Amino acid sequence: MTPMIPDLKARLRELKMHWLADNLDDFVARATRDRSGPMEFVELLAQAEFDERRRRGTERRMNAARIGKFKPLADFDWAWPTFIERERVERLMSLDFLTEPANVVLAAPPGLGKSMIAKNLAHQAVLAGHTVAFTSAAQLILDLGQQETPRALQSRLRRYAAPRLIVIDEVGYHTYDTRSADLLFEVVNRRYENGSVVLTTNLAFSDWPTLFPGAACVTALIERVTHHAEILSIEGKSWRHKEAGERQAKNRQKKK
Repeated sequence: MTPMIPDLKARLRELKMHWLADNLDDFVARATRDRSGPMEFVELLAQAEFDERRRRGTERRMNAARIGKFKPLADFDWAWPTFIERERVERLMSLDFLTEPANVVLAAPPGLGKSMIAKNLAHQAVLAGHTVAFTSAAQLILDLGQQETPRALQSRLRRYAAPRLIVIDEVGYHTYDTRSADLLFEVVNRRYENGSVVLTTNLAFSDWPTLFPGAACVTALIERVTHHAEILSIEGKSWRHKEAGERQAKNRQKKK
């Protein structure tokens, strides 16, 4: 190691180029072995630091998104639903709806893959460099409802308004009071024409008033969600029931 190397590593760390500082010896050895010229050596260093920063950025966005475990779209059984528009689903993976910005509504009974598709959209958006938040409707409303002061509530609402994409999963599995309806509307309203929402629901919009009995904002909420929106319906029987039946059949075969 030449006397200049420790000083260079220190300067790299001051510039927050920690990964490059930790791997500088390998780069110097490689450049010496390959007899790289000065420009080529600088290009290698710059590309390596760029790739590492992009990797760390993707990792940070993935952790912040909180998508959780999911199956890749490649594993989706397109033949199982009795109705699904595969071309539209696959086209959504290009993320063109984020540029408008537009919303995406995935409507289906339980167990047909709407959450899986939503998580794949969220994952694809993270990989493309976008900020993403994934939450269930119940988690979102509970989180906002627990804010004890108006200032804390406004801060949390800004957090939900900030990402390029927010996924609100499982709208329709619980009923809520009017304040909960107002909180959900506030999130959607703040993002209206500013950021995309992917929303999954097991209910038709005509049934949404039953989720928020007496809430005055339901019509406005539906209008904000559906204006500039891709609405995809999936029909069929639950995939979970299919898997449960297959497991039972295997167990019966083992007992014979």
